[in-house]
Amino acid sequence: MMKTMRVVPAEGRMVPDPDRGDVLPIGGREVPKNQWWMRRLMDKDVVEVPAHKPAATKKGAD
Repeated sequence: MMKTMRVVPAEGRMVPDPDRGDVLPIGGREVPKNQWWMRRLMDKDVVEVPAHKPAATKKGAD
């Protein structure tokens, strides 16, 4: 399984997503933790943010 991270574009930046062929949305997305995205992080084109966690469901809450 490939490691991923959640990133958002830095303020005022439009960052291409080479895997999807579009621009990283303002709300960000999960991207592979690879050399391309690590370079964007080092260049401060993107900011790493906490990953979304699935909502917990209560068992037996019927």
